[in-house]
Amino acid sequence: MKLSYLILFFLLLLFVSCKPEKPKGDNSSKEINEIKKELPKEETLYSVIAVGDIMMGTTYPSRDLPPNDGENLFDGVSEILNDADLTMGNLEGPLLNSGGTPKKCRDSLAKCYSFRTPEHYAGYLSNAGFDYMNMANNHAGDMGEAGRNSTYKVLESENILYAGTDEYPTAIFETKGKKFGIAGFAPNRGTISINDLDNAENVVKELKSKCDFVIVMFHGGAEGPAYQHVPKRKEEYLGENRGDVYEFAHTVIDAGADAVFGHGPHVTRAVEIYKKKFIAYSLGNFCTYGKFGLSGVQGISPIMKIYINEKGNFIRAEVTSVRQIKRGFPVLDENETVYKVLKKLSNEDFPGNLLKFSDNGFINFPG
Repeated sequence: MKLSYLILFFLLLLFVSCKPEKPKGDNSSKEINEIKKELPKEETLYSVIAVGDIMMGTTYPSRDLPPNDGENLFDGVSEILNDADLTMGNLEGPLLNSGGTPKKCRDSLAKCYSFRTPEHYAGYLSNAGFDYMNMANNHAGDMGEAGRNSTYKVLESENILYAGTDEYPTAIFETKGKKFGIAGFAPNRGTISINDLDNAENVVKELKSKCDFVIVMFHGGAEGPAYQHVPKRKEEYLGENRGDVYEFAHTVIDAGADAVFGHGPHVTRAVEIYKKKFIAYSLGNFCTYGKFGLSGVQGISPIMKIYINEKGNFIRAEVTSVRQIKRGFPVLDENETVYKVLKKLSNEDFPGNLLKFSDNGFINFPG
């Protein structure tokens, strides 16, 4: 009897040891593979990367520049930024070596920040992969006309396009046989107004008549961790009308825009799909050295890479989570903190959203 039990034990042991291993990977990776099978092939799509605020250091009112003169600012993210048909960012402050006329603010001097970044830093933007810099924001005019003109000149020298100012409201970028029209809007003096919806509609319509796709960037909304949600109404901050970003984004898409990327709140906000077009309401602080508050949600942001088809309709997105270290160096965040924030905010602000979020930085539009 004991011998038969012993034989049975060894047979069971042999069966367990020979049982094939379960395939590695979790449900989310299986889900992503299934999604990818149903999507158009990548070579038939067009990719756009957009990131948030960029202020690479300043020499005004005192010198506050990154170590090694900023040469390594984008080392942690440049490989990703270079991997798109069009890569865009929001340039907070002029590129100017010296001089300029600092702006005057309605607030006390303690709240009136003016930036001035050395001109050769434009080369860092080019090397990092940027094709376009948005100048529709509250810092593009920090050093007056001299600052704007210098910024135009040095960006052109690096083959980087720009738009959003009174002088240059739009730009056209060509790649893969397609024309991408780009427009920028903000509530600030010297920029194309986010609050003039009729004009915004006309700008987009005219651009669409010349281009295959239209991408809109805007600077709007209140600032700080208390303003992560999209309120779907006009926002006022420090006595200034910062626009109704929800109405604005929908208006420009109605006029022909294919994607909308927002900046301004210094925190990440929700994303949504409207008429098969992608909207990101704020991409937060991406590379903001020295003068910006980077605690908590202010120090994290996404690299938002979207894919659109021939009609400009959103197909899918890849989100790379980034955090800032050493007072403003963007690096990859293995914890994917901002993606979790983005997912939560989007589900709360747009509960009927057609976006499908996975657990690994991937958004899919199933419709």
